[in-house]
Amino acid sequence: MSKYRVAVVGGRPAPIAGAKELGIDVVLVHEEGAYDPAIAEHCERIVHTTIADGQAVLDVLKPLHEERPFDRVLTTTEPAAESTGFVVDALGLPGVSEATARALKDKALTRELLDKHGLSPVQYRMVHSADEIAAFRAEVGSRIVVKPVDGVASLHIHTVDSPQEAERAWQALQEAGISSVIAEEYLDGPVVSVDSFSYQGRHLPIGYSEYRMNDRYVEWEVSTPSRHARPWLAELRELTPKLLDAVGLTEGPSHSEFVLTPKGPRVLESHARLAGSGAPELVRRAFGLDLNRMFLTVVLGIDELPAVSPEPLGGAAVRFFTPEPGTVKAVEVAEDAADEVRRLPAGEVPYVFLPYLDEFRDTEVAAVIGKSAGETVPPLLTVADCVSGYAIASGRDADDAVAKCEAVNARIRFETH
Repeated sequence: MSKYRVAVVGGRPAPIAGAKELGIDVVLVHEEGAYDPAIAEHCERIVHTTIADGQAVLDVLKPLHEERPFDRVLTTTEPAAESTGFVVDALGLPGVSEATARALKDKALTRELLDKHGLSPVQYRMVHSADEIAAFRAEVGSRIVVKPVDGVASLHIHTVDSPQEAERAWQALQEAGISSVIAEEYLDGPVVSVDSFSYQGRHLPIGYSEYRMNDRYVEWEVSTPSRHARPWLAELRELTPKLLDAVGLTEGPSHSEFVLTPKGPRVLESHARLAGSGAPELVRRAFGLDLNRMFLTVVLGIDELPAVSPEPLGGAAVRFFTPEPGTVKAVEVAEDAADEVRRLPAGEVPYVFLPYLDEFRDTEVAAVIGKSAGETVPPLLTVADCVSGYAIASGRDADDAVAKCEAVNARIRFETH
């Protein structure tokens, strides 16, 4: 019997791999068919239920907890954030509470808590009609943004600069079935993020990254350490822990996004989980700390949380391929790129967002082609549409890593119609 026992609700398997060797028994709670069955070798057992339903998760875990208590109940995925918090509270365990998970998911509540603590001033309002959007735009006196109050993955974001745009935005949100809408002043500047880890109320900012995105705010490239963030690093490292304190986070990974405005960094949003888009692997490559491992080991006391934020050892980047939407006729790979490129088998739907990523840990430059002839490339309306494949690279710094990803991208040609 292992020394530690944890339950992990939903999400992807990367943090679980190697748990047994660390003396950790993992009970995975997931939905049938939504994970790679191969993960079973890393688990004590797998139980099935609806991961977004806190009571359902508690019902399957409580008997197991009574037999042999869990040290932690954790999640890496947004849909299970509040439900996992519900179970953490019900079992009286340390971790991310339901209140903290809700404070981070509900963007109005995040803003309310920031205001209460005198942090990151941003004008915002919940709106219930096109007229209310237009009125808020007039009050702010410049462009605003409207979006779902609990939105994810850059979906359903609309900028508004006139009454006509207010009408269009409200109509689009209604058609998408969005009932709770927040309006905020438009934050102008580069978007950067800070990946942190917390333990016993102490917050350690670790990686800092930046993005390239399309006109729908869909991020198609992540690079670290961020060049944009560097001049603001002291402020970001000061603001991030204050943000996490404001929402009541005490332990585990967090991913906080900021806009670097002319008035300084402003909070865009934050999450009590590991970041997506391969960010933990980029942080490992660039800063030498493995957030996937820390996810289990720091909270259990196996590894210590470092005393100070690490300086970068190099750079890293991931670039998603962005072919024209349509049906794929062919994917051509230049001969000099063939060794570093893998293809997802035709018709296979990956269980994880970046397939084969774990296999590239020791590979400086690698790529995956996610589409085959006859398959469809969707328009990039959300991060979840970045399914055509990706390139990942390590470099001397972020610019070098980005250049290596671009070189791979230039050697792969998608023909769509």
